[in-house]
Amino acid sequence: MTNLTLANLLDVVESVNRKKCYQLLIDNMARFEKAKGSSYNHQAWEGGYLDHIREVMSISLTLYSALNSMRPLPFSINDAVLVLFLHDLEKPWKDAESIWDFTTKAGRKKFRLDKLEEYDIQLSFEQSNALEYVEGEGDDYSSERRIMNEMAAFCHMCDVASARIWHDKPEQKIDAV
Repeated sequence: MTNLTLANLLDVVESVNRKKCYQLLIDNMARFEKAKGSSYNHQAWEGGYLDHIREVMSISLTLYSALNSMRPLPFSINDAVLVLFLHDLEKPWKDAESIWDFTTKAGRKKFRLDKLEEYDIQLSFEQSNALEYVEGEGDDYSSERRIMNEMAAFCHMCDVASARIWHDKPEQKIDAV
């Protein structure tokens, strides 16, 4: 893997959203540091959320390089890293008393979209599709049309690798930021 900090990884994000992502991270660092990656399935320890986010972003750098050398990918690594930073954004708020409904996919999506609006993080159509389907197509699957775009499939690969291959094995700890 890589010894990059989360701040180093966010440096990959294009400048339009980079500063906003840093601010989101800084404003919520205490919450992020306490959050689990999930309740049971992956990175289910205190701080596991940041471990998972850092890991999926790191995986993306390695996978992007390998896949793009085989055949050019129709999206940038900058875009994929942004999506991966944001893909589980609701998790640090999940256990807090909240007006949010985190029990449904729609509720989790609404929370993420509201946070993006709060921090004025702008997503392209392709990034929005990737954020929507980073965890798979689920009930939206269709045999008649493509739902998940290429970036979503790529981000899904990164998420699955972290959450299912290294679900219980954190990387050697380095400074998170």
